[in-house]
Amino acid sequence: MALAFDEFGRPFIIIKEQEQKTRLRGVDAQKSNISTGKAVARILCTSLGPKGMDKMLQSPDGDVTSRLRIGDGTTGVVVMAGALLEQAEKLLERGIHPIRIAEGYEMASRIAVDHLECIVQKFEFGVTNIEPLIQMCMTTLSSKIVNRCKRSLAEIAVKPVLAVADLERKDVNLDLFKAEGKLEDVGASLVICQWGFYDEANHLLMHRNLPAVRWVGGVELELIAIATGGRIVPRFQELTPEKLGKAGLVREKSFGTTKDRMIYIEHCANSRAVTIFIHGGNKMMVEETKRSIHDALCVARNLIRNNYIVYDGGSAEISCSIAVEAAADKFPGVEQYAIRAFADALDAIPMALVENSGLQPIETLSAVKSHQIKENNPCRGIDCNNTGTNDTHEQNVFEALIGKQQQVLLATQVVKMILKIDDVISPSEY
Repeated sequence: MALAFDEFGRPFIIIKEQEQKTRLRGVDAQKSNISTGKAVARILCTSLGPKGMDKMLQSPDGDVTSRLRIGDGTTGVVVMAGALLEQAEKLLERGIHPIRIAEGYEMASRIAVDHLECIVQKFEFGVTNIEPLIQMCMTTLSSKIVNRCKRSLAEIAVKPVLAVADLERKDVNLDLFKAEGKLEDVGASLVICQWGFYDEANHLLMHRNLPAVRWVGGVELELIAIATGGRIVPRFQELTPEKLGKAGLVREKSFGTTKDRMIYIEHCANSRAVTIFIHGGNKMMVEETKRSIHDALCVARNLIRNNYIVYDGGSAEISCSIAVEAAADKFPGVEQYAIRAFADALDAIPMALVENSGLQPIETLSAVKSHQIKENNPCRGIDCNNTGTNDTHEQNVFEALIGKQQQVLLATQVVKMILKIDDVISPSEY
């Protein structure tokens, strides 16, 4: 233990554990956090777009733990946040206070979000016209490992969403709610339990010749309850006929080379509960396909909730960059510098798409930006697939408006949070 004094002459005690810690304060703390954020963005930057690369995580002993594949929306947020942090670092070096930078970024993000609503197009689709939704999901799946099957996977994603969607209310519920039930005394013909059965329960089931399924996961049990219209009850004593679920057919089927068995519950009372079976050659492909379909499901859901789109391929970010740059002149204060920096950071998305596609970065981005300004055409983006045109409208490359707005807002909020950290205490290296 030792006695020390701070910069104001106030004494404080340093105990043994504190001597093993390092402390960064003020601008040094902010620059340290910015460097960390930039490092993460550099790692994920090459994952952006249809030509993006995959990432592989490896443990210290050399064992490959998992293969990481990041969705376009998440990658875009990280890349944009990294670019905003890089611009913020330059502003800090010029002596601008981090709070003023954060305020300028907030103003710029509002300008960008409002501008996105000025370049939207209405997305028309219906139960009898699902092709536009399929095209949208195919855009999302283009950057996945399973992109060779993107048409089939897009159809698999769209049909279940439409099955559970309320198009009049523009609502899709992908959440789960609780329910369940059964037993012969109340008319039950099958018992499904999350845990095992007591000896007394086993004897009762065998005596009544009632089939039963035990050790069913909680999530699966909830799904069964939703599909059959039943109620989940904690004890046999609480069973009533009203709590029973209904299904037309329950069967067991083996599949795959390992002959794993699966129970199918079909012709359920609630046809709005949908199950998607995913098969693959190995576990990695199955997990990747599952993540890809999840992304496609969310895209379809977003379009049903808000059927406005913006054209992607970096075109929306370039258009927002131009709009934010033009609006910066209206702010006479220090925030103007932060707003201009925000406009420069928006170019990080199209720049990453250019680099990942093997094109000339400066030349390509400058040409696309000049075309947008001359033609006043916000659809001009990056031709990642070498189709011969940089018009993303002709390429059918687009994204839901609410998804793009959330990317801008989330990246801004993350950067603001990092900029407001001015004191970091961390353990020293041993």
